[in-house]
Amino acid sequence: MIRKILVVLLLLAVGFPLLLYVLGSGMLGSRWGAGEVTRQQVPAAAVAARASRQVRAASRGGAGAGAKQILFGDLHVHSTFSLDAFMMALPATGGDGARPVADACDFARFCSDLDFWSINDHALGLTPRAWQQTVDTIRQCNAVAGDASNPDVVAFLGWEWTQFGTTPDNHYGHKNVILRDLGDGQIPTRPIAARPPADAWDRNPSDVPSVFEFGLLPLIHPNSSSLDFIRYMRDLVAVEDCPDGVAVRDLPSNCRESTDTPAELFAKLDDWGVESIVIPHGTTWGFYTPHGSAWDKQLEGAMHDPKRQTLIEVFSGHGNSEEFRPWQEVEILRNGKKRCPEPTDAYLPSCWRAGEIIRHRCLAAGGSDKSCEVVAKKARDDYVEADVFGHLTVPGVEATDWLDSGQCRDCFQPAFNFRPKSSAQYIMGLRRFDTDKTPRRFNFGFIASSDNHTARPGTGYKEYARTQMTEARLSRAGSKMFGKIEKAAPEPRSQTLDPKKLANKFFDVRESERGSSFFLTGGLAAVHSEGRSREQIWQAMQRREVYGTSGPRILLWFDLLPANEGETEVSMGGSAPRSVPPRFRVRAVGSFEQKPGCPPHSPSSLGAERVDHLCGGECYNPGDLRRKIARIEVIRIAPQKDPREKIANLIDDAWKVLQCAPDEAGCTVEFEDPDLLEYQRDILYYVRAIEEPSLAVNADRLRCKAKGEDPCAETDGCSGDDPSDDCLAETEERAWSSPIYIEWVPPPNPVADVPVVDEPVVDEPAAGDEVGVEAP
Repeated sequence: MIRKILVVLLLLAVGFPLLLYVLGSGMLGSRWGAGEVTRQQVPAAAVAARASRQVRAASRGGAGAGAKQILFGDLHVHSTFSLDAFMMALPATGGDGARPVADACDFARFCSDLDFWSINDHALGLTPRAWQQTVDTIRQCNAVAGDASNPDVVAFLGWEWTQFGTTPDNHYGHKNVILRDLGDGQIPTRPIAARPPADAWDRNPSDVPSVFEFGLLPLIHPNSSSLDFIRYMRDLVAVEDCPDGVAVRDLPSNCRESTDTPAELFAKLDDWGVESIVIPHGTTWGFYTPHGSAWDKQLEGAMHDPKRQTLIEVFSGHGNSEEFRPWQEVEILRNGKKRCPEPTDAYLPSCWRAGEIIRHRCLAAGGSDKSCEVVAKKARDDYVEADVFGHLTVPGVEATDWLDSGQCRDCFQPAFNFRPKSSAQYIMGLRRFDTDKTPRRFNFGFIASSDNHTARPGTGYKEYARTQMTEARLSRAGSKMFGKIEKAAPEPRSQTLDPKKLANKFFDVRESERGSSFFLTGGLAAVHSEGRSREQIWQAMQRREVYGTSGPRILLWFDLLPANEGETEVSMGGSAPRSVPPRFRVRAVGSFEQKPGCPPHSPSSLGAERVDHLCGGECYNPGDLRRKIARIEVIRIAPQKDPREKIANLIDDAWKVLQCAPDEAGCTVEFEDPDLLEYQRDILYYVRAIEEPSLAVNADRLRCKAKGEDPCAETDGCSGDDPSDDCLAETEERAWSSPIYIEWVPPPNPVADVPVVDEPVVDEPAAGDEVGVEAP
């Protein structure tokens, strides 16, 4: 008997580790690939119809016969080669399997009817095998699109440099890298990833689970998704980091190339010598952005490359990053310490709300006003110190307890947990003043994109299928895969947390549940192009003759009119010297109302079953009627001419609001700025074309209910995994032009009585203080 027990124990001692090894090695899981592109071409007549519809609208809107084509695309798309996309696609998390790169090509051609798109999987998740498959699939997508001078779609190759810091000082954010060419020798051997800061979790090898630890996962969560997840992760951790200090072409082909800062990214792109554009995005999204983050440091030294970093994404499925507001999520004192700011009518800091939740619990438990103020202050401090994990400092808290704290109440479709000092308007107001150099600034063109994680470029063509066409399910992916973290019981005191110990637990420790109410169907990039070829689209992006929309295909022209005979108009994205008041013209035509279903060529090319699976049964399918443009808003920004100028004083939004007659043919307006002669400084202008109200997914975000003077006494946010509710609400869709940059040039004979403000009068500040300067 004892011998049998010993034999059983021996078998278990040998067999169980062997089982763990087999399960944890990933060999039993499936390796998801890049898929196969549908080879049928979009009918030439369907492609020609895009242009003919636009020509008719342009002529009615006042644009001349020689006007460039407006082409629509999406420069921010993920497949299941990205870890977060992979997690959402697993059946165990509510997904329906792989969403490969080939799906994105098919979706752009037969569902969203785009003119161009790019693939931008997170570089960290692109193993050598996945990168090569991505390259091959993008080449295949372009090959099936027909004549290269007039293709049905242009697919660009790219990746996302996904950086997030642990403090405002080491946080730079996410940037998409788009490559122009696809030939041998014109593509980097490896995408360039962002390396986490030195104090982040995965600099420590012990934080990577062993093969035996991976093997426990399918025993705890027995499903095929666990095995596929292990296969993905084992492939990922098997790639070694490239050595530093080696020329990019001399590195091993199978290592992971990484950088710490944007300056290092730009240097490596220079080393590769490939034509590329770098596009920052999601700049105000507080899901991962540390409190107090600001873009000031990204003008330092080589942190900005004006040759490559020429466009910025102001809107996506993660929300709007355009607008600046003067409030702060935390106050950073001159000694570097952080403090929770008091609430205002415009903004309720989440740290302050944490204190009020604890105060109410304390009072309910019989505490005195004085003792409850003590625990409320500690709760505010604990929240601030925990940074993006602050919501975890309040035990047993529900998403509804936070109300609308941390959110921009009066912004259009803002990103979750808004960071105003990383907004496009703040960025455009910045200048860097080095003692021995000309002041530097950002001269961005504006675009929008989807940031879709299900290989669906251009999802904003219809407002439907919230849990498929947005990233709302991201909030529950981790809990469904690994089990929901049990909440602590509500207590009348907060807990102190070290955020550095939580950085590796990406899904369940982020404020995901409330954030799911902020995911949108996404935007589009538009280019004014000479034609449909890759090179022509690229040149339009290089000229910054681009704009973004919140999803609909609004047609927009924005031009600086000639000041003198013989001059030509300057289009959006351009710049011009002026010593006289600049005059502008705006023309906008609303998007088409959509018919249900798909055009005939979509099911005939894909098949009805694949249209349902890929497109959700709905495609871009324009009718004959266009939405009306309600108004044109003009925004004026004067970039700093003195480092002490407050950015808030330099932004005039909206400087002008020009109402439009209700006309399906569109709206044309002109305006000029006589103030240039008074201010005598560089100024940039851009416009928003606002459509009449329509319904959109998650447009009301938290669905606040007012009570008395409280604008958000209760919330009713949208669950991340409830497909029965698309959370439709009324909104005003819009398009954002790229700025036109006016460079002030003093006239040859200046008028004597014009005030000169080149040397603004400012109060002498205390060290580190900002001083306001009156400006436009």
